[in-house]
Amino acid sequence: MSAAGEDTPARPEIGRVEAFSDGVIAIIVTIMVLELHPPEQAGWDKLWHLWPTFLAYVLSYAYVALYWANHHRLFSHATRVTNGLIWSNMALLFTLSLVPFATAYLGDQHFSRGAMWVYLGVLLLSSLAWPWLQGAIRTHGRRDEAARLYHLRTTRKGWFATAVYLLGMALTFVSPWLGAAAAALVAIFWFLPTSRIDKLFARG
Repeated sequence: MSAAGEDTPARPEIGRVEAFSDGVIAIIVTIMVLELHPPEQAGWDKLWHLWPTFLAYVLSYAYVALYWANHHRLFSHATRVTNGLIWSNMALLFTLSLVPFATAYLGDQHFSRGAMWVYLGVLLLSSLAWPWLQGAIRTHGRRDEAARLYHLRTTRKGWFATAVYLLGMALTFVSPWLGAAAAALVAIFWFLPTSRIDKLFARG
């Protein structure tokens, strides 16, 4: 690692940060799947009782997969390793490391109001940590037209996602399932290459 305030303009150093991040994300997925405990007794009725845990796992797996894919795309625009990049990346990984806990809690509590607040709160933390990492790469990374468009589009999506998380937390007062729908909406929004929201942003 470079000394405080110094930059390391070397692509292999970026590869080390990516490899470490990939390892952490792989561990996060492993921990989540280990929370899927099969029922001790046979029968479809016993297996059906696990649907909240499995549904929470599917939603969280989609989120972790989206963060991994977006992390990979974001780092393709990085050209040097800075202290800001290192610590913003660690902050993002910290928030993602909380996803298995929030997922297990959501499933065990059968999507209760309190569990949904905790779950959306963790997703909100990740959405707030992402702009710090993106800003570090945007400042010291590529500055061509492709990079400019990438940062413009993903920044818009990121703040839209943050707003939906906050809305979902408010809607959870009405029903926890409205909070779950908000989380699913953000996942679908990021999965789609171009959505109506993207077109609306473009017109604006």
